[in-house]
Amino acid sequence: LAGASSALLLLILVGTAVLGWVLPMYVVNSRARTRREQVERALPDLIDLLVVTLEAGLSFPQSLKLASAKIKEPLASEVRLTLQEQNMGLTLVEALDHLLVRVDTPGVRMFSRSIAQGETMGVSTGQIMRNLAVELRKRQRAYAEERAQKAPVKILFPIMCLIMPALFIVLLLPVMITTMDVLG
Repeated sequence: LAGASSALLLLILVGTAVLGWVLPMYVVNSRARTRREQVERALPDLIDLLVVTLEAGLSFPQSLKLASAKIKEPLASEVRLTLQEQNMGLTLVEALDHLLVRVDTPGVRMFSRSIAQGETMGVSTGQIMRNLAVELRKRQRAYAEERAQKAPVKILFPIMCLIMPALFIVLLLPVMITTMDVLG
């Protein structure tokens, strides 16, 4: 680089600075998105466990504590943190609002708002959880169907660019060779 022109050095410096700014943000955002997706996928299991434990007679914080030991990790750590916040003096509604700030997904939003509404209005938490579990399963199914419908469009490009040319070579090359022998 010592013998390079100053314009090239400036370009390398600017490119390195941009890459040093964009790459870490991309990695962090990618990991955050993956974590939110994992939490969203594990949420219906948490709600099912909450329904069972609430119907068995446990209180909501006890149910959360028991369920946090049984569910998958990203959501389990968030639930444990919510319980710790509640033990430190926050109300359940405030702790769930903090959960929503940390993991802002549609499922967590529905979960925290439903529990907050149930706590303020005095509605049965078990019934709320049952309805919420059904709704979240419907959402997951719709999301899976949407992704399945996008698959043929995504596979079209590799078929057209990779498989079809190879297929044409395998099928048409012998015919072309035979035709050239007959004509030539």
